[in-house]
Amino acid sequence: MRPPVGAPTLTRRTRILLAVAGVLVLLLLGGSRLINFYIDWLWFGEVGFRGVFTTILFTRIVQFLAGGLLIGGLVALALWIAYRSRPVFVPLSGPEDPIARYRTVIIQRLRLFAIGIPVAVGLIAGLAAQGDWQIVQQFLNSTPFGIADPEFGLDVSFYAFQLPFYRLLLNWLFVGVAISFVVALVTHYIFGGIRLTGRGGQVSGAARAQLAVLAGVFVLLKAVAYWLDRYELLFSDRNPLFNGATYTDLNAVMPAKLILLFISLICAAAFFVAVFRNNLQLPAIATVLLVLSSVLVGAAWPAILQQFVVAPNAQAREAVSIERNIAATRDAYGLTDATVTEVPYSGESEATPAEVRAETATIPNIRILDPAQLTDTFTQLQQRRTFYGFPETLDIDRYRGTDGTMQDYIVGLRELRTAGLAGNQTDWINQQLVYTHGNGIVVAPANQVNAALDDAGGEGGLPRFTSIDTTNSMSEALPESLRVEQPRTYYGELIQGYSIVGAPEGAPPVEYDSDTQQYTYDGKGGVPLDNIVNRLAFSAYYGERNILFNNSINENSKIMYVRDPADRVELVAPWLTVDGDPYPSVVDGRITWIVDGYTSLDNYPYAERTQLGEATADTLAGGPGVRPELNREVSYLRNSVKATVDAYDGTVTLYAFDESDPVLQTWMKTFPDTVQPSSAISPSLREHVRYPEDLFKVQRDLLTSYHVDNPGEFFSNVSFWEVPSDPTPAGGGAGGLAQPPYYLLAGQPGGQASGDPSFQLTSALVFQNRDILSAYMSASSDPGTYGQITLLQLPPDTQELGPQQVQSRFVGTPVVSQELGLLARNGQSSVINGNLLTLPVAGGLLYVEPVYIQRANEDSSYPQLARVLVSYNGRVGFAPDLATALDQVFGAGAAADVPTTPGTVAPDPGTAVPNTGAGATPELAAAAAGIQTAITNLKAAQQSGDFAAQGTALAALDAAVQQFQAAQAAQPAG
Repeated sequence: MRPPVGAPTLTRRTRILLAVAGVLVLLLLGGSRLINFYIDWLWFGEVGFRGVFTTILFTRIVQFLAGGLLIGGLVALALWIAYRSRPVFVPLSGPEDPIARYRTVIIQRLRLFAIGIPVAVGLIAGLAAQGDWQIVQQFLNSTPFGIADPEFGLDVSFYAFQLPFYRLLLNWLFVGVAISFVVALVTHYIFGGIRLTGRGGQVSGAARAQLAVLAGVFVLLKAVAYWLDRYELLFSDRNPLFNGATYTDLNAVMPAKLILLFISLICAAAFFVAVFRNNLQLPAIATVLLVLSSVLVGAAWPAILQQFVVAPNAQAREAVSIERNIAATRDAYGLTDATVTEVPYSGESEATPAEVRAETATIPNIRILDPAQLTDTFTQLQQRRTFYGFPETLDIDRYRGTDGTMQDYIVGLRELRTAGLAGNQTDWINQQLVYTHGNGIVVAPANQVNAALDDAGGEGGLPRFTSIDTTNSMSEALPESLRVEQPRTYYGELIQGYSIVGAPEGAPPVEYDSDTQQYTYDGKGGVPLDNIVNRLAFSAYYGERNILFNNSINENSKIMYVRDPADRVELVAPWLTVDGDPYPSVVDGRITWIVDGYTSLDNYPYAERTQLGEATADTLAGGPGVRPELNREVSYLRNSVKATVDAYDGTVTLYAFDESDPVLQTWMKTFPDTVQPSSAISPSLREHVRYPEDLFKVQRDLLTSYHVDNPGEFFSNVSFWEVPSDPTPAGGGAGGLAQPPYYLLAGQPGGQASGDPSFQLTSALVFQNRDILSAYMSASSDPGTYGQITLLQLPPDTQELGPQQVQSRFVGTPVVSQELGLLARNGQSSVINGNLLTLPVAGGLLYVEPVYIQRANEDSSYPQLARVLVSYNGRVGFAPDLATALDQVFGAGAAADVPTTPGTVAPDPGTAVPNTGAGATPELAAAAAGIQTAITNLKAAQQSGDFAAQGTALAALDAAVQQFQAAQAAQPAG
């Protein structure tokens, strides 16, 4: 059509200017995205994982085009059909008919609307579609599990990889047909195919046919949805006790889905018949039938069956479903009979000193240093400079000594702590070019301190540090396992922002290394800044002009960013969930971050769903919500990947740790050559891999219920356990967050007392709603037995105290409470309870808790080990060192193999007998004798664990001391 007379026309110059303006607007809106894209492209090239970047990018582009073309194409088709079938003549409803004005505007700009609407809808749909790339890639590269579901007999891969894709495709078809219906309806209304005038309105035959076909297709898609719903019943959460298809789902909901499917087919046929008939009564009746059937068959009938058939006999009705749920959950989380060994354990024992001394794999290795309490100690004594630092919670690892024996260590990497820079250290040159790296790693044996802490304080109760840094990294005095070729650390958890490193050969170094020397980075980490394009990109990305104009940046300069090891692994393997505790190790002479990666699934048939944020929350990890990436549910979890990040050059390496995992195999097909085989893991690296904490927490949370294999017992909950809350004041005390698991070097639970110790991750479990110990869980980290979980189960009628009650007994012991008050020195010092460890020893359970003191209200103070608390079979020991505390509980000689603590052991307060002298009065001598008797009685009561006797002895001691002081005051001078 010709434009109206007098309408303005655009000149060629105006069109060019408008085009240029449009390009500028697009650059302003999309420029940051282009820069981010280029920065990511460079980073993936640096780490050698550009194939991951391009695969994801290509998948997103294809999905964008597919989604855009599908939805945009359907809309365009609906518009074209509606416009082509419009009535030739449309009478006006009046002189001010608003629809006529809209119709005129559209006709005048017909091409704009005909192309613009489908393109706009297609762009929006494409942007939404490209976010589901993982579902598409899993479908394209799916790997069979070799396990069939118990209801339909389909391989689990159908539910894991194929069903999500079918549901995704079906949802997009629903969206396309629904939008097309709306577009066709509006178009027919504007162009007169549908008129609202008259008593019932008027609908043209063409409009009725098009809308009926679209409605029929929509109902056909609903029939397909009913078919897929049958499979998704295997993820049902109808019963709060377990996940999976219940009796009601199998006997009411599933038949209802089939009935509704057939009714949907009839309803669709009714809509298609309406194309050839001049009324809509038949499809209307069919639609009402479908809605009523959905209510009666799909909702009412299952509710009636649940209420009157299942509920009165739920234990019997749900037995099959519970049995399936138990089996599937154990398979999905690696808790099968092949990995979990259940061992009956009495938990009660009257061990003799000789029997305790025979526990040579456990007793000498008892850990008395708590990594969660020693960060300040490491910082104050090993920090060296304020811009170095250690993480809030230190790590535990093990190394072989010069004699080949295994020793567990508290480990802290001395990282660059960007937040510690102050003053002129925070200017751009210092922060980005000078202070670029940390220096070395600090270790301390976990079962030793330098000396006992005496009553006057001093420098006792401290770790026996070994600092491996630029001054001694290859020292012959170090065990071979702790020698480091390159102690400088450029990648870590405390380093923030970016650093620019590198200089031409012969140029003076500028990076701070020590007070007497500088350093120039010579590793392969970092993205080159050897061209103006890269410098421009990073200058724009960080909003920093110095990257362009600083003369220190040259053709050899490189920029380091994404420096947190967990972030690096997450980027190169976005299909992994990363454990919350990466840890540094010395592996083959390199300081290496080890990061555990998990593969997971949302839907595993009949398996229990686990909320990762809740299952992994404890006093060290924080509560639910602290790690947003874990705010999701999974029904399958495997520690399939061990990743390493070199602390010097940032190299990321992924190793297939569980090569049998079908989910891992699927992702390895998606991203070929990104994951190294398990055989590529060196023996030295295997010696440092640990059973990961997050997986252990999920498994222990599940084992509180899924140690039960009888459906009836499972339904009654009578045998369920729970994870105890952290009982120590540092952990929040009773009712707080869960007690975290602890790494220990100890004898294998339920195994031989002697032999080589095993590095394990352990946790106590208690009966539900009772703080009585129910089980002890341990997962081995040793190369030969890695992943083997031992579950020591106590008898159901046991009265062995759990962590909360043991802590209450510690605090309630008069000797302990009195001495803790003395240690606090009237508020001058803080008393800190360390981790309460549980250890199977000689048929019983030994509890060990270190107690630290720290000067109050001093920024430079740090915790020092002051006492060790021990409990066994109701007896309590409390002494400045572990050996003495063990002897108090078991008798002299029980701790013969415990490492000795240099220095003088602090005497118990109030146990020194006063010297009366030769001229003492009879009253003074009698009082002194009373003190001696009270001391003897007190020691006997401590060793026997008789709390009443301890209280009596303490009262007698106080009375004797007062009597002695009075007699001393009354004694004549001279």
